Amino acid sequence: MLWLTELGARLKEARLSKGYSLDDLQEITKIQKRYLNAIEEGNYSIMPGTFYVRAFIKQYAEAVGLDADELLDEFKKEIPNQPTEEVAQSISQSPTRRRLNTRSTNRMLESMPKIIVGLFIIVIIVAIWFLYQQKMATNQPDEMQKETQLEYEQVPPSTSEKPAKEEQPAEDEQEPAEEEPAEEETATQELSPGTPNGETTTYTLTGTDKMALRIEVTGETWVGIRDEAGSEQVDARVYNAGEVVEFDATTNQYARIRLGNSNNAKVFVNDEPLKYAQSAVTQNIIITLQPEE
Repeated sequence: MLWLTELGARLKEARLSKGYSLDDLQEITKIQKRYLNAIEEGNYSIMPGTFYVRAFIKQYAEAVGLDADELLDEFKKEIPNQPTEEVAQSISQSPTRRRLNTRSTNRMLESMPKIIVGLFIIVIIVAIWFLYQQKMATNQPDEMQKETQLEYEQVPPSTSEKPAKEEQPAEDEQEPAEEEPAEEETATQELSPGTPNGETTTYTLTGTDKMALRIEVTGETWVGIRDEAGSEQVDARVYNAGEVVEFDATTNQYARIRLGNSNNAKVFVNDEPLKYAQSAVTQNIIITLQPEE
């Protein structure tokens, strides 16, 4: 069991270096937590089948940044292989699939003439419509020219008299110019952090009625945003360097940001950077908006 212990230890070490808990890895891979724990302990007996052992190990390795193919090749002697019965069953099913594919191909060939005729009719209809539109466009300028000429002949000659200039009011009678209202001072927003509680820090956003979030990722890290009811508001997953996550939480007035590696992510609120209240690698950032009345 030395190899199994080394395999589980290597996977667990890679997971911890990413700052992931088993719950985080469960959300990333969609593999049940008990199976992930069994992989780390080398307990493959609880797996739903030998096929899933290799598949789960590969997903685990890719999620924590390891070369899955190299890892599987290194520990191939200790990882259970797929039983020959399952392989034989999959091979025995292949002729049936080939027959189904052949039937589908024959049906498609039989329907091809009908499809070609239908396309030919559509092309003819489009060509007739195009020629009709061209003919209408050619006749329209001649009719417009005739109507313009008739209107010109019916208009009486204009008189040379120019209208008298309107009398301008005296300077004393002119209305005073309205004073422009003074510009209102713009309020500045404030993000006040509370006392951290484990991985969670709660911030209160004041001085604004808007809460637009932007998270700029500089390295691999897990990012998720939930509302107060716990529903995901963005695609919760591992983001790579250069990706940006944006979400407008103004309507919710609440947002819970989950960072797997806070050192690889910068959080902005209304384009202003948020200063972390603690230096934890994995942390939850809760922001509550208190708009001005």
